[in-house]
Amino acid sequence: MTVIPSDILDAVAAVSTPPGKGGVAVIRISGADALAVAEKVFFPKNGKSLGVCAVRTQIYGDIRKGGERIDDGMATYFAAPRSFTGEDTVEISCHGGILVTAAVLTAVLSAGARMAEAGEFTRRAFLSGKLTLTEAEAIGDLLDAKSMGQVRLAAGEGKTKLSDAVAAIRRDLVETLSSLFARIDYPDEDLGDFTREQTLRRLQDARARVGDLLTTYRTGKAVNLGIRTVITGKPNVGKSTLYNALLGKDAAIVTDLPGTTRDTLTDALPLGDVLLDLTDTAGVRAETQDPIEAIGIGRAKQALDRAELILALFDASVPTDREDEELLAYLAHCPAEKIALITKSDLPTNAGFDEAKISAAIPRRLSISAKEADEEARRELTAAV
Repeated sequence: MTVIPSDILDAVAAVSTPPGKGGVAVIRISGADALAVAEKVFFPKNGKSLGVCAVRTQIYGDIRKGGERIDDGMATYFAAPRSFTGEDTVEISCHGGILVTAAVLTAVLSAGARMAEAGEFTRRAFLSGKLTLTEAEAIGDLLDAKSMGQVRLAAGEGKTKLSDAVAAIRRDLVETLSSLFARIDYPDEDLGDFTREQTLRRLQDARARVGDLLTTYRTGKAVNLGIRTVITGKPNVGKSTLYNALLGKDAAIVTDLPGTTRDTLTDALPLGDVLLDLTDTAGVRAETQDPIEAIGIGRAKQALDRAELILALFDASVPTDREDEELLAYLAHCPAEKIALITKSDLPTNAGFDEAKISAAIPRRLSISAKEADEEARRELTAAV
């Protein structure tokens, strides 16, 4: 039986619905005194106290602070341990106006609850054994999800399978160590459950299973945390146009003047099942007389050095020049995966554009026109990533 530390047995409360105006708001109270606190605030219309009403059933009543009626609403009492946190829990639903929600929460706090800390309900659920650590992590991932891939990863069976796999490995290691310690403590007695050969095989098997779990990390990280992706290229090659097209909004200023982008811009881009932590950078070139542009180029190179995926843009409507070659030389030392994007494919290809040189340096390449085919560019990039 899990013992909950005494310092979290006190009643805590918080608004469990998103902040702002809505149709309904829910104030959750959890802890040993949750019912006592709720009964000072919520008064059922049937004249009974909330504690004698049916558990896990919504009860209609008035919400009061002192003798003053604040609102009417519904309350549900979840008796421990059959609640999300494993503690006595009461959820009060009121009208979702900003002021009325704040007033109900204030009444609950005045009745003896304290304000819950961020993530405290989930923490209590974990400490009471209602959630495993991976399940608690999945809740946070689900709330923070920016893509459907993240939703599927957090809400699917992946977290449960991970928890089960870790638990199985731990169980086997505990059994193996118990046998090993028995053999060490009593060398003259045949007390070990496994022979030396069996012990070695079990340890090798555990290491192999841990290795299998580690191989899934890269994919999970790409879905859950995002891939650090940097758009780069020489000035005026269409980096900011592509950035805006992929995001579907005018996040970066676009002009025909080279050097318009001076600083890095970053935004989250759901792309298929993965999330790109997408960064637009200043045009990279070796020489500039503008000190501000030079700072932007320096920051662009820092972003390239940290990147996990680089989208390198090359303009097919103009000849390949020294700036393109210098960029290719710099990218050769960057450890990230790279995709060459041949831009302005809607225009005639210049006779001096050397696609063979680009392909030799970056074998993976796509031809796109960010200005005219943002959805097509997104589909092609999704397939490439």
